[in-house]
Amino acid sequence: MAVPVLQMFTVTKYVLTQKLKGVKRYPLVLMLEPLFRCNLACAGCGKIQYPDHVLDKRLTPEQCWAAADECGAPIVSIPGGEPLIHPEMPAIVKGLVERRKYVYLCTNAILLERKLDEYRPSPYLTFSIHMDGLQEEHDLAVCRDGVYDVAVRAIKAALKRGFRVTTNTTLFDDAAPERVRKFFDAMMELGVEGMMISPGYSYDKAPDKKNFLKRQRTRELFSRILHKPRSGWRFNQSPLFLDFLMGKVDYQCTPWGNPTYNIFGWQKPCYLLQDGYVPTFKELLDQTDWDSYGTGRNEKCADCMVHCGYEASAVDDTFGSLQGFGRTVVATLMPTAR
Repeated sequence: MAVPVLQMFTVTKYVLTQKLKGVKRYPLVLMLEPLFRCNLACAGCGKIQYPDHVLDKRLTPEQCWAAADECGAPIVSIPGGEPLIHPEMPAIVKGLVERRKYVYLCTNAILLERKLDEYRPSPYLTFSIHMDGLQEEHDLAVCRDGVYDVAVRAIKAALKRGFRVTTNTTLFDDAAPERVRKFFDAMMELGVEGMMISPGYSYDKAPDKKNFLKRQRTRELFSRILHKPRSGWRFNQSPLFLDFLMGKVDYQCTPWGNPTYNIFGWQKPCYLLQDGYVPTFKELLDQTDWDSYGTGRNEKCADCMVHCGYEASAVDDTFGSLQGFGRTVVATLMPTAR
């Protein structure tokens, strides 16, 4: 595990408080999308396929802070689009940090090195760098040569200035397990705090749908990648979620665990499906037919094993029973036992 002790304590306290209160559905991570515009056109992304009048829209800092206050989740992930394009992103981040939210600012890092002066290192701020493999695989995934090298330079620059840095990686059907393992080694050698991994999910708007993973293929692929992990690998996510990806444990999706707020409002039911929007978080919880989503309940969810639906399920399992807590302790202390 690569999660700092203070952050782990905050999340643990938050989850246990929800449990003691008898709250059935609680948010863990707010997925905050201040814009959809990006400076890349990745084949597996569906965000930039919106028309220009949508891509030109932005959430204001006040809207972002209000969403974080309304939701109450201890962690805020800011994907996109490319968040660093937003002219008020430093103000948005500053306001969230002042609220003591753990902010993961997700970026392809093309603009990061030149933007670092606009941010201050903080235990509450992490630059989460989009890295989909070694140079060949990453540049192919983002459909532009040279981006891997730019990202590596930005990671080194951010670490040198004292920023928290993690990576986030989406894997598709054509991923080669040995290459992915070498990629993990490379990221650890760079000195990043931890890595996040997830299987790709088929966006309706994505230009390239042929390489998205089916459920059985996901289990096979991640079992090969994560079998007997190197002792130096650090993952910034629940070890039970990694077990889920390998098919060692099964969960039902908890989409309310990672609710999404963007330029359209609160997205139903999750970051990946677009079944409407509501203006308030309470309406999202109360008016979404949650039982209509998840594997075995909805054909759109049949092959999904993505972190935004299942990471919260794994965390809930950790604190939902002594058995779940025990599995988490074992997986954390003895990761090579996998």
